[in-house]
Order: sequence, then structure tokens, then C-alpha cells
Amino acid sequence: MNFRADGLDAELEAAVAAVREAAALCRAVQKEMADGALEKKDRSPVTVADFGSQALICRALRSAFPEDAIVAEEHSEQLREVGGEGILQRLGEFVRRTQASASNAEVCEWIDYGASEANPNRFWTLDPIDGTKGFLRGDQYAVALALIEQGTVQVAALGCPNLPPDPARPDRLGALFAAVRGQGAFVVSLDEPNGSDLVRVSPRSAPSAARFCEPFESEHSSHGDSARVAAHLGITAPPLRLDSQAKYALVASGAAEVYLRVPRGTSYLEKIWDHAAGYLIVREAGGRVTDLRGAELDFTRGRELSANQGILVTNGPLHEPVLTALAAVMP
Repeated sequence: MNFRADGLDAELEAAVAAVREAAALCRAVQKEMADGALEKKDRSPVTVADFGSQALICRALRSAFPEDAIVAEEHSEQLREVGGEGILQRLGEFVRRTQASASNAEVCEWIDYGASEANPNRFWTLDPIDGTKGFLRGDQYAVALALIEQGTVQVAALGCPNLPPDPARPDRLGALFAAVRGQGAFVVSLDEPNGSDLVRVSPRSAPSAARFCEPFESEHSSHGDSARVAAHLGITAPPLRLDSQAKYALVASGAAEVYLRVPRGTSYLEKIWDHAAGYLIVREAGGRVTDLRGAELDFTRGRELSANQGILVTNGPLHEPVLTALAAVMP
């Protein structure tokens, strides 16, 4: 990796290395455990990958920055309960492929490093597996990590094991996107750590030509509202539907121009770990990210984006047209 981050080199290096290690575990679990799991309603593969990813990343961050808080999605309580022994044992086996001496108790301890509350000065936020159903389908998911200082996202690393780092080589999967505030965004291969390419959003400005992406599951975002916005803009191409913050990666790299997340009901609050990494990567690639009213995302309110309603991600030129369409069809 030849991308450098003036003043945040150590944080960038630690984030990229931790996400790379966690992504390797997730790939192994998906390959060895997930086949047919969704049809059998067996969530054990994603449980193992979720906890394993969090354990490895939290261990790495605590080692590199012992004073930093980590705000993550999981805690080890269910692994310690009666009935969790089998999952914990399988989890420990995958973790020990890279951390050979780790005991199951240590794995639980590492997971619980992520139980901190958001520190107003500095903390990391982690989604160890974003897109659990995508993971179980063998489709898109992401490992998302970001550093937030005084409400500002400073460093981001987003591992997308089933996206290609080079769109010209769609057969070679495994991309790791990263960004540092004010210093651009880049992508590297999960398998080839040397070398990096800057990523930039698409310059497309005609709304009717926009490529649109949205969550795969309609329960996560209203597909009907998104369709009305697309129709108002004259977009006729079908939306790209995929799980996880991989949608941010598509916009950042110019493979799509718009990502719209319309909550089903006003009571739902977005979680910071679902957006912080992708937010910075798109911003540093030249795009815009706001809520559906055009307000900046507010990362100062703990674990939730409680000041915001929904998410709009664009390449920049299309942001105001989409906001206008939102106001017209969703007053």
C-alpha cells in the first residue's frame, strides 16, 4: 500500500491491517460454513464470522491504541450462555488460524472491547459484518471500521470481499476501500497488499442517466419510495440491489451515482457503524452524503444518527436534483 496519511499514518495502517485480517476470517467462514445456510435458516455461519471479525479487529485496535474506545455491534454474552458453547468453539477455531495462542476466553474478551460508549473526543466504530443476509447468500457484505474524533470521521476502512478492486477485472474479487479526511480515498486488493489506486466518483450530471442502488431487502429501505424518486428523475434503468456498505463503495468508485436509503417509518434510527466508514470514503472520493432532508450526518450523538432521517449518497452533481425529487414525492 503506497497511500500515506499525514498525521494519521498509524491509524490508517492499523485500520487497514485489522480489516484485512477480519475479511480473511469472514471469507473462510463463508466458504466453509455458509453453503445453503439461508435456506436452512441456519445463522451460525454469520454468527461465527460476525464475532470473529469483531474479536480480531478489537484485539488489533486495543493493541495499537489502548486508550481508544471502540463502539461495535456485538458482545459476547450469548456465547457465554448455555447453548453457546458450540458456536464459541467453532469461532475460536477460526480465530486461531491467525492468532494461534488465543483461548476461547480471550476471544470473548476481545469481542467485549467493543462494548464502549462513544467518547466525544475520539473513538472507533465497527460493523464486523454489514449485510448478514448477503453473507449467507454468498453475496455482498462488508467489514466496516471508522475513527471518529469530536464528531468528525477521520479514518475509514471498508472491506468488501465480494467486490472487485478493479472493475475491469470483475473475476478478481476482494476490495478494501480506505480514506483519510482531507487526503482522498483509495482501493487495494484484499489479496495483494502492495499498491493502491485512488477512487473517484462518476462525473455524470444528467439525472435520467443516473445509476441507482438501494438495499437488497425492502424491509431495510422502502423500494416503493425509491422507485417514485427514480421515476420523478426520469430514471428507467432498474436499481442495483445489494447488501451492506458495498453500496457506498459503488458510488465512491463511479460504478453508481445514487444510493438512497428511505426508512420504513419515522421511528427507525440509523446506527453509526452502518454508515461512518462509507460516508468518509464517498466524501473523500468527491461525493456527497446527507440525510433525506439534505442535513449533514451528525456523529456526535452516540450509537445512533438520531438527528438524521434516512440516507442519501450521490456523486455530488446529482445531489440537489435527488433532494428536489425527494421533496416532491415524499413531502
